[in-house]
Amino acid sequence: MPRRWLQIKGDPSVREFLFQQQRQESLFDTHIDRVHRIMQALANSKGAFHIKAHYSSSQLTCWFYDDPFNYRVYVREEVLEPGFLDSFPSLSYEGRQPQIEQHRFGQILEEFKRLRTSDEQVYLRGASINRLNGMIGMNFSCDGSHYIDHYEFFDRLREFGTKETTDPGPGDAAG
Repeated sequence: MPRRWLQIKGDPSVREFLFQQQRQESLFDTHIDRVHRIMQALANSKGAFHIKAHYSSSQLTCWFYDDPFNYRVYVREEVLEPGFLDSFPSLSYEGRQPQIEQHRFGQILEEFKRLRTSDEQVYLRGASINRLNGMIGMNFSCDGSHYIDHYEFFDRLREFGTKETTDPGPGDAAG
């Protein structure tokens, strides 16, 4: 997988009024830690290899290993219902090696939370993680989109508002 950061600017009219808007709290915002635990469970034990959280509209879109050509959409309270995760069979990736390890998946979700909640005008509206190919997609309030390999995401957190970098990427020397 090439380590390439693709940035796409969206609708200029959205960017023009960026500082006249303010993030409105969504249902997923009020339960963001729980939503992230659900996302992690879907990816780690329920066979979801690509998950997108639409924070602003409180929905999850998931692609599962056993049916990769069809996505499923889960909305608002449905995701937070008791027993939601129990409705999915336990699935593995059938011998495929995920590019994003379980612990890194959680770290990515923590950064998504920070990007969603740390600024009221420039904030994360939606984000996706593909565990198999290692890519992250992010859409921001300024109508900008970013597609980035997860290693490069951690290497460039400074450009997303923090100075932390934790693990070297593939091919980088550790220590």
